[in-house]
Amino acid sequence: MNPLSINLVLAVVWAALSGAFTLASLLVGFVVGYVTLWAMQPLFPSSRYCSKLIGLVKLALFFLWELLVSSLKVAWSVVTPLRYSKPGVISVPLDVMTDTELTVLGNLISLTPGSLSLDVSEDRKHLVVHAMFIEDPEDFRRETKRGMEHRVREALR
Repeated sequence: MNPLSINLVLAVVWAALSGAFTLASLLVGFVVGYVTLWAMQPLFPSSRYCSKLIGLVKLALFFLWELLVSSLKVAWSVVTPLRYSKPGVISVPLDVMTDTELTVLGNLISLTPGSLSLDVSEDRKHLVVHAMFIEDPEDFRRETKRGMEHRVREALR
């Protein structure tokens, strides 16, 4: 059994022992199971389950923060008479390797208001992005690489 299936079994056992199969008891059981597996990491030397789950949570929190900030920027740009947006198309160099990493990165960028993934270069080394707010192209590339791309690699590798 892999650690994820063990964690799911521990969540169901927790819910059964608590006497109620509710979403809340299953979530508490999942967290208790995760903490138990984290404490027992030496028994699973080849598994990166605990570190991957932490990376996925960090990616989700980062994305939610970016979603909030970019939504506010786009809304402010729409409701104010002054034009703060400086739209443009920019090529961002990539360090992601797998199809999954590339797909997740492109979709997260597209889901963020004010930006859209347009294309991937033939050699898969650059992602072409349309963004609504590009003050400095190098700064935009740096933010994308240090922010979204870094967290995608951290979560999926």
